[in-house]
Amino acid sequence: MKILVALGGNALLRRGETLSAYAQQKNITSAAEMLACEILAGHQLIITHGNGPQVGLLALQSAAGPLASVMPLDVLGAESEGWIGYSIELALRNALPPGANMVAMLTQTLVDHDDVAFQHPSKFVGPIYDKAEASNLAYQNHWTIGPDGTSWRRVVASPKPIAILELESIRLLVQAGVTVICGGGGGIPIVRQANGTSSGIEAVIDKDTTSALLAEQLDADLFIMLTDVPGVYRDYGIKSQCMIKVTDAETMLTQLSNFSAGSMAPKIAAACSFVQNTKKLSIIGAIPDLHEIIAGTAGTTITPNTTKHMFARPG
Repeated sequence: MKILVALGGNALLRRGETLSAYAQQKNITSAAEMLACEILAGHQLIITHGNGPQVGLLALQSAAGPLASVMPLDVLGAESEGWIGYSIELALRNALPPGANMVAMLTQTLVDHDDVAFQHPSKFVGPIYDKAEASNLAYQNHWTIGPDGTSWRRVVASPKPIAILELESIRLLVQAGVTVICGGGGGIPIVRQANGTSSGIEAVIDKDTTSALLAEQLDADLFIMLTDVPGVYRDYGIKSQCMIKVTDAETMLTQLSNFSAGSMAPKIAAACSFVQNTKKLSIIGAIPDLHEIIAGTAGTTITPNTTKHMFARPG
């Protein structure tokens, strides 16, 4: 199968874990071993990845320097895309036989400079803080902050992706049998100017939304989003929580407001978009369960047809 696998930024660098290259590479190495098994089994993978924690860290480092050297978010997005793409490619080459064909590609994503997201920042980036520390950093750095569970994080604009500029190059590589690592952090946000030229803009695009668009345009057979939980939970975080095993896109969209806007809701929306536009399946699950997810025995599967909800209590 041709499968687009989206690796969540918080899955590659887990919540509360030290933001270090060592911790990230350790997690990426584990993920790459699982990805390599599926490549060796004959599946063709297109790999995308998040960058929320990483781009936030780079923004902190940039802000700590001289004012004139502070880098805009599009540049930091490119830096994080190169960093994580390199790390994934390195780990995959170590996990696969010599000569395996793969490439990590910097990817630019076109957005609308009039997107309402620029007036309503919603995308979490960077580490977690308590409210007092987050408020202090927001004052110092002119950030917008928001609650992320019981913690607080910086939030930035997350405009809708319109087009992936490198799409045809990615398509040619996929057709040639190359494993492509692309769309990192949703892509580097680009806008068109009135004179037809392009320029970067201050934003971080949702990785899952871009991944769904890419999966659709590459005619992927399956769209998988890997995160740090086994699937989508009803009543997550309380005693009555239970995981949804199988559901349909229409039903999930009616329940979207019941899920966190900074966490699971964008994944559900991306999955439903892919499913409704392609009539294929999308699955949300945990990185260690990748083999079982592809086999259809793990994760939350979202189908194009109305189906009865199946629930499983965590065990």
